[in-house]
Amino acid sequence: MDNRSPENEGTTLKRPEAAQRFLVFSLGQERYAVPLLKVNEVIAPTDITPVPHTPVHFKGIMNLRGQVISIVDLRLKFRLAKADTGPETAIVILDLAPLSLGVVVDSVDSVIAVDSVDIRPTPDIECQIGTDFLTGVTRRDSHLILILDIEKSLNISDLKAIKHAAVAA
Repeated sequence: MDNRSPENEGTTLKRPEAAQRFLVFSLGQERYAVPLLKVNEVIAPTDITPVPHTPVHFKGIMNLRGQVISIVDLRLKFRLAKADTGPETAIVILDLAPLSLGVVVDSVDSVIAVDSVDIRPTPDIECQIGTDFLTGVTRRDSHLILILDIEKSLNISDLKAIKHAAVAA
């Protein structure tokens, strides 16, 4: 005798997964996300002091309430076409302990919560930035969002530029 009811046949109980929150921003036509826990704040573009002998994507440094912050243009870092600063351009200040870093983005779109099961591994594809900087992909509406590991996107020359900027300040 089978004690299963027809209503429950084929269903499994799904344990709720912890949702992670991400800040979603745009660079050109692509959308990226960083963990919200790494975001200190989002500010409008302000005066940036260039630092000589740094990579082209390293825009310089800025003073944010007495703290010197290094600024990186993610479009240039990811080898995307350069864009003019527009009304939606923003600087996302990230906490990458022990340092803070500002990244220039085209626009900040939203904050989203994503269940762990909805984050897919990065496929082996050719893309503008390579998949080394990505931790996964998720879908929102009809758009794919690339989840970025900002620390992995920084290389040795970036770290040297940031240290050089900190010493110069």
